[in-house]
Amino acid sequence: MISKRARAVNPAATLAMSRLAKEMQAEGVDVINLGVGESDFQTPQNVTDAAIAAIESHQTSFYTPTSGVKELKQAIINQVAQRYQAEISLSNVTVTTGAKLSLYVLMQVLLDPGDIVVASSPLWVSYVEQIKLAGGVMQTIQPNNDELKLTISDLKQLSTKIKVIIVNSPTNPTGQVYTRDELVAILNWANKHDVYIILDEIYGQLVYNGAEFTSGLQIQSLENSRMIIVDGVSKAYAMTGWRIGWTLATSEIIATMNKLLDHMTSNPTAVAQYAAIAALNGDQSTVELMRVAFEKRLNTTFDLLNTVPGLQVAKKPQGAFYLFPKVSSQVLTKAGVADTTALSMKILQEAHVAMPSGEGFGMPGYLRMGYAKDQSVLNEAIRRLTAFFKQYN
Repeated sequence: MISKRARAVNPAATLAMSRLAKEMQAEGVDVINLGVGESDFQTPQNVTDAAIAAIESHQTSFYTPTSGVKELKQAIINQVAQRYQAEISLSNVTVTTGAKLSLYVLMQVLLDPGDIVVASSPLWVSYVEQIKLAGGVMQTIQPNNDELKLTISDLKQLSTKIKVIIVNSPTNPTGQVYTRDELVAILNWANKHDVYIILDEIYGQLVYNGAEFTSGLQIQSLENSRMIIVDGVSKAYAMTGWRIGWTLATSEIIATMNKLLDHMTSNPTAVAQYAAIAALNGDQSTVELMRVAFEKRLNTTFDLLNTVPGLQVAKKPQGAFYLFPKVSSQVLTKAGVADTTALSMKILQEAHVAMPSGEGFGMPGYLRMGYAKDQSVLNEAIRRLTAFFKQYN
């Protein structure tokens, strides 16, 4: 019998939708897959070259330290210093097999059964399931603002004792960026109430149209604090398949994570670590090239998507590479579907556009559309969506 714990976990909505799209594509159906969170750019050539060089020089044949090779941790420290003018040490860093594993292990380290974690809806699909697997309880807050962000007033209204707050900025799926003042207020509240705060900064280098990203590292020091930073190379360096992320935290948390990781992965894949060193230490112009391309796609696609009848994005995203349109209730009624999960399946089957529903992100009535595709592909997706939604308006 499969364990109750495993049976209680829901599939990742984004990956499930992407799998369905790929199955249809394999059958010859022309599906536009906007459901998965990865860039359409290739990994930069200098990164690929470094990986090949590491293999050919026999650096990748054996175990590395559980927390990652010293050269990679030092590259992370150097980038933190350069990007945020903050000082951290080797004992504040552990490298994991993707940022997702960092988050999973953090939940195992921080949570006892029944501990409460707070985040704002909509939120990334894996937070809830990772908290569930650690025996914790996810308490989502439905924000009353166009940005759909957690506010200090939301926290002040909480009546239960909470253990952890999660803030994702820029946010998946809305692309909104928390201002410095907003983060200061949340961090101050967390410090006052002895609450851990996890800042998921994986999209921190992908901000647009003059928006300014603020890291928690620019606000307070890391050692002996309850602030935890999660980041990685997947999004900014087009390295989703390489699976390299990291956690920055006080040395006690890092040491405890490493103890668990000893029994989980032994170490991140060696060749991917050397690739990540090249990404962090090498020429950063490819990051800016991709950022500018995403900004252009956002500006064009945001306007186009808001012309689709029955869909509306109230607030323009400031970062990441997603749009999160609200679906008119009239569309659901006329389409004869109960919710946006059913609607997303109908769109996939009839319009051949794959977009996960808001239910997977804790906010029914919405769809998530990735715009990390060539503009011609996005234009065709908008054309198909327009034709589909016109039937129900």
